[in-house]
Amino acid sequence: MAISDKSLSSADIVLTSLCAGAIAGALAKTTIAPLDRTKINFQIRQEPYSAKKAIKFLKVTFKNEGFCALWRGNSATMARIIPYAAIQFTAHEQWKTLLHVDPMGSTPGKQFISGSLAGITSQTLTYPLDLARARMAVTHKDAYSTLRQVFIKIFKDEGILTFYRGYIPTVLGVIPYAGVSFFTYESLKRLYRERVDNSSKPHPVASLGFGAIAGMLGQSSSYPLDIVRRRMQTDIYKQYNSISETLRVIYKYEGIKGGFFKGLSMNWIKGPIAVGISFATYDHSKDILRKLVADVKHCKWNFCN
Repeated sequence: MAISDKSLSSADIVLTSLCAGAIAGALAKTTIAPLDRTKINFQIRQEPYSAKKAIKFLKVTFKNEGFCALWRGNSATMARIIPYAAIQFTAHEQWKTLLHVDPMGSTPGKQFISGSLAGITSQTLTYPLDLARARMAVTHKDAYSTLRQVFIKIFKDEGILTFYRGYIPTVLGVIPYAGVSFFTYESLKRLYRERVDNSSKPHPVASLGFGAIAGMLGQSSSYPLDIVRRRMQTDIYKQYNSISETLRVIYKYEGIKGGFFKGLSMNWIKGPIAVGISFATYDHSKDILRKLVADVKHCKWNFCN
């Protein structure tokens, strides 16, 4: 904890974590939204992925629907990612405290578990928004013009349980993703302090790099389950009714590389960018907010006395 945190209450720490997480998530996801939409479109189709086809998709979307269409579904993304990131980062700090994670790195297992539990916590609480975002990303604006319309149509046409369709593969995927991501980022920060610079926080560029590495490793470890999740989320015809059936259909018609790892090369571009921005922004936003709150409380105390 930074020196300025000593004057903060537990509520102050939680609230600043929530705000910093929200800022980090919004900035990261908005930056890579066009790439995210492209990836989702390939994930849910049997058409083979290639960089050339991805660029073509972006060009066709821009030509037919306009520049803003590249960010279609981003309103749903923001509605989800702001609470998701806020909860995930805050939950991670709380789980580290509950599990007594050693900041010096002597409890790597607990570090991994705290990250996984943070991911499960945030995913569970915001999953319907993730499903709505996926539906908006893969449909024309005439199908779902607003986030509200997505929820209304799904509820009327498919039932309330549809909002958690694909939840199990999502949770199974978030365990290695969040665990590896947080474990890698925290480990790299610790090594940086031990061997390069022993200051309380790394340089912003270093934080960005650590986050990028964490994102690449985390997403690669859980990518096949991400494919399953997207297929089940966007399956309005009920073709994918279980994880095993979805895996079987993908393997039968698309194979391992063409099906389970479709679009992974794009994830190696957008994933490190998004996670790098997210981790770096969170760390530095949190420090700024906590310093601001501590300064305000200090000034208020001096004024009152």
